[in-house]
Amino acid sequence: MHKTEKFVNDNIDKFIAELGEFLKFESISTLPEKTEEMKKCAEFTAAKMLEAGLDKAVVLETGGHPVVYGERLRVPGAPTVLIYGHYDVQPVDPVELWSSAPFDPVIKDGKIFARGATDDKGQLYMHIKAVQTILANSDELPLNVKFIIEGEEEIGSPSLEPFLKANKELLKCDVVLVSDTALYAPMLPTLTYGLRGLCYMEIEVTGPNRDLHSGTFGGAVANPINILSQMISKMHDENGKVAIPGFYDDVLDLTTHEREELAKLEFSEAEYKAHLDVNALWGEKGYTVIERTGARPTLDCNGIWGGFSGAGAKTVIPSKASAKISMRLVANQNPEKIAVCFTDYVKQITPESVKVKVSAVHGAEACLVPIESPAISAAAKALSRAFGKETVYQREGGSIPVVAKFKKYLGADSVLMGLGLNTENLHSPDEHFDLNHFRLGIISSAYFMEEYSGK
Repeated sequence: MHKTEKFVNDNIDKFIAELGEFLKFESISTLPEKTEEMKKCAEFTAAKMLEAGLDKAVVLETGGHPVVYGERLRVPGAPTVLIYGHYDVQPVDPVELWSSAPFDPVIKDGKIFARGATDDKGQLYMHIKAVQTILANSDELPLNVKFIIEGEEEIGSPSLEPFLKANKELLKCDVVLVSDTALYAPMLPTLTYGLRGLCYMEIEVTGPNRDLHSGTFGGAVANPINILSQMISKMHDENGKVAIPGFYDDVLDLTTHEREELAKLEFSEAEYKAHLDVNALWGEKGYTVIERTGARPTLDCNGIWGGFSGAGAKTVIPSKASAKISMRLVANQNPEKIAVCFTDYVKQITPESVKVKVSAVHGAEACLVPIESPAISAAAKALSRAFGKETVYQREGGSIPVVAKFKKYLGADSVLMGLGLNTENLHSPDEHFDLNHFRLGIISSAYFMEEYSGK
């Protein structure tokens, strides 16, 4: 057995106990009454970094919750890895649906149950323990390491972008290592090399200057709900493609190699439909489900409202109707440009019988790291060594906006080496983390530092 694996296996009970202490902090970033708890959690994180062997670990104030920064920079000429994670967690509501207290960790069936277990305390703690593991078996790390652990990821990271912008030199690195994604399946080493971006818009359609009696005015005045529904129906063509002019102009097509790698992921359409209780799937023709949900852009109506929706009947033509539309974007698409294309198209298909207002809510850049990049190759080798299986690759449909910000301000790509599972109830009651994945994550992180260093 490799000395790294032996050390982790010999000390895993201690590491799990420490993780349990970490999970006891009620670090809910969105609740003002938890501000002091957030500071205590940040201080605990810094202390554990120093304990692991970092030369420096400090809690730095921001405009919101603090950032924890750490470093060990003792290998001249070697690459520098910046490890990112977040110590804040989601609220626990509805607390009555938890099987155990959210901040009193419980181990059951090889999993640890607590808020933040998989998102993201368990995953970030792997890297702290990886540093400790390497230094327990060697005089020095094979490369240089920096940590940036924030406390606002669950509320959109409002303080992180200003922090990155103001501390480019402090955070300068060759690559960013992020563990806030998921394995494709249990015990299957997985690298996420692409994340979709987002363009979120709102439409408000106004007809008459007040709600009208549908008997008296029906047939003479346009109904904003009817009109808005017709407009939304025009946003896709008969093949499931988004019908907005210019929407696909900058989309990078999947390479043959990418399609081959994605095809290796085991997927059952029948099981997928059964799990969702649908009779058929829908989407852009010419692409598999995995390609459509991770590597192709989409458009969806997330909400629509107007008129009367209470119990019983009210015969009314409403004055207004509104909808929220999200567009998941892929690499090379720009949220601001897509927002303009969307706005222009909505105005183009709006009939004269109503007025329309289009508003941009927020957006995020997509990211794509070439599978052949040195950092991705090193991570794939590390995961394969730890798990004893070939690493698979996936592109996830969600967004992690900070990844694009690292690229923008630091010029560094990210390695998305998540060890969680999408079935581990992140953001839900009974959140948990598989402790075998936690163990293998520590080993994988240590192996990544070795592989990426080239030693």
